Amino acid sequence: MIKLTLPDMSIREYEDGTKAIDVVKSISEGLARSVVGASFNGKTIGLQEQINEDGNIKFLKFEDKEGKDIFWHTSSHILAQAIKRIWPEAKLAIGPSIDNGFYYDIDLDYRLVQEDFEKIESEMKKIVKEGLELERFELPREEAIKFMEEKEEPYKVELIKDLPADAIISFYKQGDFVDLCAGPHLESTKKPKAIKLLSIAGAYWRGNEKNKMLQRVYGIAFEKAKGLEEYIHMLEEAKKRDHRKLGKELELFFMSEEGPGFPFFLPKGIEIKNELLKYWREVHKKAGYVEIETPLMLSKHLWENSGHWDHYKDNMYTVKIDEEDFCVKPMNCPGGMMVYKNSMHSYKDFPIKAAEIGRVHRHELSGALHGLMRVRAFTQDDAHIFMLPEQIKDEIKNVANLIDGMYKTFGFTYHVELSTRPEDFLGDLKDWDVAESSLKEALEELGLDYIINEGDGAFYGPKIDFHLNDCIGRTWQCGTIQLDYQMPQRFDLEYVGADGQKHRPIMIHRVAFGSIERFFGILIEQFAGAFPTWLSPVQVKVLPISDKFNGYAEKVKEELEVFNIRVEIDTRAEKIGYKIREAQLEKVPYMFVVGEKEAEGNSVSVRERQKGDIGSMSTKEISDIILNKIKTRENDSPQ
Repeated sequence: MIKLTLPDMSIREYEDGTKAIDVVKSISEGLARSVVGASFNGKTIGLQEQINEDGNIKFLKFEDKEGKDIFWHTSSHILAQAIKRIWPEAKLAIGPSIDNGFYYDIDLDYRLVQEDFEKIESEMKKIVKEGLELERFELPREEAIKFMEEKEEPYKVELIKDLPADAIISFYKQGDFVDLCAGPHLESTKKPKAIKLLSIAGAYWRGNEKNKMLQRVYGIAFEKAKGLEEYIHMLEEAKKRDHRKLGKELELFFMSEEGPGFPFFLPKGIEIKNELLKYWREVHKKAGYVEIETPLMLSKHLWENSGHWDHYKDNMYTVKIDEEDFCVKPMNCPGGMMVYKNSMHSYKDFPIKAAEIGRVHRHELSGALHGLMRVRAFTQDDAHIFMLPEQIKDEIKNVANLIDGMYKTFGFTYHVELSTRPEDFLGDLKDWDVAESSLKEALEELGLDYIINEGDGAFYGPKIDFHLNDCIGRTWQCGTIQLDYQMPQRFDLEYVGADGQKHRPIMIHRVAFGSIERFFGILIEQFAGAFPTWLSPVQVKVLPISDKFNGYAEKVKEELEVFNIRVEIDTRAEKIGYKIREAQLEKVPYMFVVGEKEAEGNSVSVRERQKGDIGSMSTKEISDIILNKIKTRENDSPQ
């Protein structure tokens, strides 16, 4: 017999080998209809999986992150089955769930196009209607290889051969379709009733550009049509807000074929970027950080010592200088270690908070590049905090509060994820256990709910990631707090303790914006280009109603510039209505219309971006209003 603690904390007994779905049904048939999977002793499982030991079970619905993973993973198998029914010659690669849906990589001589989606979707809906049960089974390695060879699936054979010797090799069967897969999955194919295929892209097998290019088909699925309708609406809204489109229209930045992945910032974009950095510096100075700068290139041996070479060499740019190999930095950490080592430290110095606006470069694959969201050159708002063991929790909480305050300035809410020890970790398990416990305790003391991402930590330490929620329901990973016991050891960092002996400091790596460029792109889409007044590249547009008032418009401009308000004049020989519409398209917060009445009265007729005409005011009066918005960094965006 096995004993299970249920979600209501009641304990029930079941026979060994009981399926998770039978546990659900023993409680409620209605619950069974809404449950998509379960978490058993912290591991996500499918409802068809058997339970063979005592433990705690939690039922998962589509609304849960793990529930979506199960739901979309099964949807990817339905996609693969549909493709194999239509094109039996297709060879299957991999088909995981992703943050927003799923995809499947296939090798097919026929080139799929958007017009094929309707045919594939129709076949997928047939499979859903058939309600095929998903059955899990395992095979020994040689049998598994033979099984996939007989099915003429070379990519699956390669995957099996590359599995560790002691790996469990499992398959999932639905009707006449079988796929190599670790799971978990839905009980049957009947739940994903609302399905839509979204796009096709090229993808190198295993992400290696030396391998064959496969076709990647992306899709999304929901339990009900309403969920799909809401998602499609979100996609349409996202298109309108696309930062690449708005970046060009608003003259903020551009990308060039001569520099793929290397953004060019235009004057208006630089104004926004500088405002972000000004805000960042104010916040960090107030929080007790000092600012440093480290070299763009450092000797290769430094990256070998830090461990980054083994983990990131394929993404690093290298160059030979004086017969020695140097690396263009992909992150700022080793430079921060060298700054610490530059002088002796006492326990009385801690915590030491060294922040850096560091330019970094990473060799991203061309297919992964996406506007400002994924680039090859970007600016990290990095910081390294060196501290004593007893200061760990307080410093984690301080960083979390700093990040919280910064995000609130832009109107963002967020959720938190805690990522634990990965398989390729460095250091001792004991240090990792202490580090993970410290992060958990800090989050709990802050009262922050968090999701655990098992095995997704950095190779040198566990981390807390902050995922922003934007105004149309998307999430973006930006801030992070990484607790590191390893780097101080690898760089032999020391301090003199109260006992007069040398000790090893502990450190935190952290960013708030993450990548300035990526955060900029997120802001463009969050505000749809209509930035708050304090952040707008042009805060006021002066619009003379005819050429003869250009002189007065210039006088108004000069008065505003005394207060460092960013202002432009539209001196084109156009009607005032046209000038107003153009300023609105540029999303300028304030428009000052000036004509004879305004020139005689030493005033301006003010139009506000959201409210329209708000009346006649003196330049001083409206300047005070604007300056207050700038000083308080008021979020007055209409979005």
